[in-house]
Amino acid sequence: MGNIVAIVGRPNVGKSTLFNRLTQSRQAIVNEQAGTTRDRQYGKVQWLDKEFSLIDTGGWVVNSEDVFEEEINKQVKIAIEEADVILFVVDVVNGLTDLDSEVAQILRRGGKPVLVVANKADNYMLHASSAEFYALGLGDPFCISAINGSGTGDLLDKIISLFPAEKPMELEEELPRITIVGRPNAGKSSLLNAFIGEERNIVTDIAGTTRDSVYTKYNKFGLNFYLVDTAGIRKKGKVTEDLEYYSVIRSIRAIESSDVCILMLDATRGIESQDLNIFSLIQKNKKGLVVCVNKWDLVEDKSQKVISTFTKAIRERLAPFTDFPIIFISAVTKQRIFKVLETAKQVYENRKKRVSTAKLNEVMLPIIENYPPPAWKGKYIKIKYITQLPGGSIPSFVFFCNLPQWVKDPYKRFLENKIRENWDFSGTPINIFIREK
Repeated sequence: MGNIVAIVGRPNVGKSTLFNRLTQSRQAIVNEQAGTTRDRQYGKVQWLDKEFSLIDTGGWVVNSEDVFEEEINKQVKIAIEEADVILFVVDVVNGLTDLDSEVAQILRRGGKPVLVVANKADNYMLHASSAEFYALGLGDPFCISAINGSGTGDLLDKIISLFPAEKPMELEEELPRITIVGRPNAGKSSLLNAFIGEERNIVTDIAGTTRDSVYTKYNKFGLNFYLVDTAGIRKKGKVTEDLEYYSVIRSIRAIESSDVCILMLDATRGIESQDLNIFSLIQKNKKGLVVCVNKWDLVEDKSQKVISTFTKAIRERLAPFTDFPIIFISAVTKQRIFKVLETAKQVYENRKKRVSTAKLNEVMLPIIENYPPPAWKGKYIKIKYITQLPGGSIPSFVFFCNLPQWVKDPYKRFLENKIRENWDFSGTPINIFIREK
């Protein structure tokens, strides 16, 4: 199960630059308007044979323009609660500030492994001045330069050595793992309780490796799977639950450890930016998706017209990925909640679906013949053969052609849509690869 590493520190010490360096992306736009993007602050880091999730907490704080100490303290508390290792970034050029000392005090009490990262040590002359950070009482500072990458390898080695020893996941059989996600008050707990309901005896809890994912085994009505439930759903965290970014960070582990995510929307509120954040986490992790519009019992007008307007709005907001089921439910009156489970199971099966090579070529080659990829500088692109890759977490199709580098995204989307029109892959992402024959 994934480990989570959080970056904390006061503003302008280079947290985003470090985030970009470690995730090897240019995702977080550095020195932009404070706090404009949220989902950019989450990425995966691959080092040696380990992979972990990196969170830049600074990006999740609401009013980062007026840097209140309390806002920074809030980030630090979240990091202490949610992360396995904390990177405390300080700035060698500016030296130690009062705010740094205050943050260090909270971190020392937090009891989590903390690494002091002395950033902006762009040359060795500056390494000597990092000695003052010993005063923080958090051990040896790591001198790095997030801009040119020096020192980041040692830092990554150290991070990995601090992860808790992996206990292998004790799940009995290969069952679908289904997670209910959504922002606070969308009705996650009510849905969970409606599922588990009166027959509590049919449900067994198995704690996951990570501190807080609980796998609840569910088998009735011929359905058999694990509901992945994060502690955030069951126990109210120490940090008040209404913090938006808090619930997004909470969702990270649950999403990473599941196969299919049930995204709960609140019918009375429509889609909000936080729903989009959670959706983008599901997409980045390539998980199956079922969208549930909850609290349908509170909507006055339930006509087909309202339903189709609602459905259209959801698909538009979540485009380009639009091939997923949307179910209108009420957790309170238990309306259509069984359908949610059946649909989630179907999406899980779609993720595992295999299409035979013969069938793929028989259906897709004529379509491609009618709409070939656009020619590039007078060269014609010919796709000759298609096959589905074995295994893998999601269905992956390889199209072999003569000039793979000239097949662009719009055409890949066209191919994906045609596959979806001919086979039911509803709810699951698909990989399309174009390779040289």
